[in-house]
Amino acid sequence: MSNEIASHINALRKEIPSDVTLVCVSKFHPVEAIREAYEAGERHFGESRVQELKTKIPQLPSDIHWHFIGHLQTNKVRDLLKLKPYLIHSVDSERLLQTIQDEAAKLGIIQDVLLEVHVAKEETKSGFAPEEISNFQDQISHCPNIRIRGLMCMATNTDDEAEIRRCFSTLNELSIVNSQFSILSMGMSDDFRIAIACGSNMVRIGSTIFGERTYH
Repeated sequence: MSNEIASHINALRKEIPSDVTLVCVSKFHPVEAIREAYEAGERHFGESRVQELKTKIPQLPSDIHWHFIGHLQTNKVRDLLKLKPYLIHSVDSERLLQTIQDEAAKLGIIQDVLLEVHVAKEETKSGFAPEEISNFQDQISHCPNIRIRGLMCMATNTDDEAEIRRCFSTLNELSIVNSQFSILSMGMSDDFRIAIACGSNMVRIGSTIFGERTYH
């Protein structure tokens, strides 16, 4: 498996520009697989469950940058912040933003986050409406323990490339208008090439690196 994971990573590196951060989506994959990707040179890993992250962190090198990429419940925020995540991608409501602010203030830390924007056609996907994003300058002045680093989205789950491109282009346009945002997290195993073409500088790739997930 070692050679396989390293081989997948090396192939991806040939496709991903050097200014695009690769987040290896390690959720539901064992510590051994993460260690193999680490030994192949990767340092950014994405998890979606607080308990799973809590279990994995002590078993792996301390210089890993852990990204929280799953839906975050407000009652899990304190536990997550104690783990010192590098970046929380999935801030999808003002309530969650305020909870992160409150808990970060109690812990005396400043937490980096991305705002998740709902650009897909599925109602099941969460996030802020695109038109809400420009209003965050006022809101963030009341959140001194949060740094909003950028935007994140998931494209519509479809084979229609034009629709996927529309989703990513919408987010890119928002990031251009709101120039204070430096990170644009969009693109996964099936659509990262389109995302990069549309301006993404952070992609979240799992199955292309690790193979299909084993769900617990």
